[in-house]
Amino acid sequence: MAFRIRPVDTTFYDLFTASAQHLVVGAGLLAEMLADGADREAVAQRMREAEHQADETTHEIVRRVNSTFVTPFDREDIYALASGLDDVMDFMDEAVDEILLYEVKEIPAGVSKLVEVLQQCAEVTAAAMPKLQSMKDMSEYWIEVNRLENTGDKTFRRTLAELFSGDFKALEVLKLKDIIESLESGIDGFETVANIVEQIAVKES
Repeated sequence: MAFRIRPVDTTFYDLFTASAQHLVVGAGLLAEMLADGADREAVAQRMREAEHQADETTHEIVRRVNSTFVTPFDREDIYALASGLDDVMDFMDEAVDEILLYEVKEIPAGVSKLVEVLQQCAEVTAAAMPKLQSMKDMSEYWIEVNRLENTGDKTFRRTLAELFSGDFKALEVLKLKDIIESLESGIDGFETVANIVEQIAVKES
């Protein structure tokens, strides 16, 4: 293993942990958005605020990279991980915005199932980020995210099939298709994050 000076400063690990916690909040707001009687305007506003806070954390990571001489792992990997986490938040924000703007009344059960997968991905990612410093037991994380992503793929396909079954009006199909594609992109984004973490772990081992 190549010798590498590891900084004592835990700021990067703290920031990645904070970034993942933003995703837990975002996934929770998505679930609220689908709840019966939800004040969608209010939930969407909270989501915009959460997305802004996530952006601030991402910007802080980038600022730290640009001003730190010794980073905990390769700068390119830090940028990639920060960007990957930020992308997931953007997809969830996009889905919330679409639910609000499209004024969707009837939401298939598959949409809620996709949000549940997103919530699970967010939770395991948030639990994994503090382990970046030691890189111990990280394989369980990307294996679980891969499993969840496979579940999300199956749910996505089944929900699409339901949309095109003829039970929904054409305009509703178009609206719902956009929403479930945003949710699917978010789940795929979690897998991308897990893949980046796995690459980092391999390099650091």
